[in-house]
Amino acid sequence: MADAPGPNGEHRHDFGLDQLPLGRQPWGRAQVELGEGTIPLVQATGMVGGLDVVTSTVDKLFTWAQSNSLWAMGFGLACCAIEMMASAAPHYDLDRFGTVFRGSPRQSDVMVVSGTVTNKMAPVVKRLYDQMPDPKWVIAMGACATCGGPFRSYSTLQGVDRVVPVDIYIAGCPPRPEALIDGVMALQRKIERDGIMGTGRAAAEPIQA
Repeated sequence: MADAPGPNGEHRHDFGLDQLPLGRQPWGRAQVELGEGTIPLVQATGMVGGLDVVTSTVDKLFTWAQSNSLWAMGFGLACCAIEMMASAAPHYDLDRFGTVFRGSPRQSDVMVVSGTVTNKMAPVVKRLYDQMPDPKWVIAMGACATCGGPFRSYSTLQGVDRVVPVDIYIAGCPPRPEALIDGVMALQRKIERDGIMGTGRAAAEPIQA
């Protein structure tokens, strides 16, 4: 069923769209508007003025950049590492939050300890943490990295926070990729709250059990 011709003499088919509560739907292609007057920031500047200059502090600028570009060193030790790998896969895509995994501690900002840390592996974790540049953060992913998990034995470290300072604890055995993403977002909020200027930490001393 053809409707009455439009302003350009073109006919359109009426599929009953006019009966839907969609408001007035224009037909045809939208006109492309170009020029500086179409930029929202320029429009806001013309209305209120003073937006040509943005004032802030160096700490806030660096904190904003750092919190949105966290490069993580994936320290996968057990089954939690599979969930950490899944979080970086296309289905969850941790890159959306600016977090990419690096293979070198000298290029990393965050150490994600995912899995069981044995007493034999603890000095290696500490050495890699010391090789990371300041400022740096640690995420303990899973029950084993948090408190030793089900392994209450002489060979298992009862929490990675005995050798390195931990900022974010993620519960679960193993935690799902969504939990790691939530932990990364919590770390971003912590960085934005605390700032990064002068946040170099003193060397963490291991707690004697």
